[in-house]
Amino acid sequence: MQNIIRIRKATFYGYHGVRSEEQSVGGKFEADVDIYTDFTEAAENDSLPKTIDYHKVYSFMYHLALEQKYYLIEALANKIADELLKKFERINKVVVKIRKNNPPLGGVVDCVEVEVEKERSELK
Repeated sequence: MQNIIRIRKATFYGYHGVRSEEQSVGGKFEADVDIYTDFTEAAENDSLPKTIDYHKVYSFMYHLALEQKYYLIEALANKIADELLKKFERINKVVVKIRKNNPPLGGVVDCVEVEVEKERSELK
């Protein structure tokens, strides 16, 4: 069985971007994550060890988003997807969306978003 755990609008302040002001001043980023797993046994037994602890997932993502500056949010999304699959064995597939709010595009744009979808079988 395939179930989904979703984390929406995980927000962090980061220094990601190609422009020097983005890397020095920083900006607000958001992440959405869909975690594909089987939590049937966890639900039947009301047991956290039998599922994905989303508090640990959030903390792990937050750390990844802040430990390094990336030029591209594409690279950040890819890194988060890869590392979640490596760290959490119960994850079968993950979809990671990263949004850069108010990107410096010279016009009014709410956000720019990228999406990465990876399965455990794709791990290197």
